[in-house]
Amino acid sequence: MPADAWAKGGEYGILEGRISSLAHPTVMGVCFLVSLGAAYTGFQWRRIRDLQTEITGFKAALKGPEAALALIEAMEEPSAADTAKAKALKAEIAELTAQVDAASATRKDLVALDFRDRHWALGSVLLGLGVSFAIEGPVNTYMRAGKLFPGPHLYAGAACTALWALAAALVPQMQKGKDWARSGHIGLNALSTLLFAYYQRARSCR
Repeated sequence: MPADAWAKGGEYGILEGRISSLAHPTVMGVCFLVSLGAAYTGFQWRRIRDLQTEITGFKAALKGPEAALALIEAMEEPSAADTAKAKALKAEIAELTAQVDAASATRKDLVALDFRDRHWALGSVLLGLGVSFAIEGPVNTYMRAGKLFPGPHLYAGAACTALWALAAALVPQMQKGKDWARSGHIGLNALSTLLFAYYQRARSCR
């Protein structure tokens, strides 16, 4: 009776069993959730960099009004027009300063949540588990059935695995500050997540 539990013939032992066959869909389900988490943390990490760019821009914009105001305040007897201009400059400076303070506070809160390390950790889990079990799935199918079954599930899974590898390959260039690498990394991962969703759907419909 125990022989009935084996899908092919039993020559591969426990690797043909039900537990082994369930490992692939279980881990892939976890990896899909991990990919969503990696996307979220990656977005927040990018937002931190964008906020720093905004802060730098606001501070650069402050230099002109502050210099103009300093000139007017240095006058011994400013005219009515100069006084009105000084008032407008003070309002502009106050607005830009408020924008700097708001962006700085938001950035500080995001930095405290350590999205960079969380993104790295989730990406490492996705790459390690995802690639390993993307290979384990077809191998287990071949052990159990003696052949593979080409179709949407297999093709989407293979493409998704390749996209993970390509996205990871861009990381060294991203660390050098290359914007094209960052954009490529985001695009490849967005496509892989969409394929992963289709991959899960194709599995459920198989």
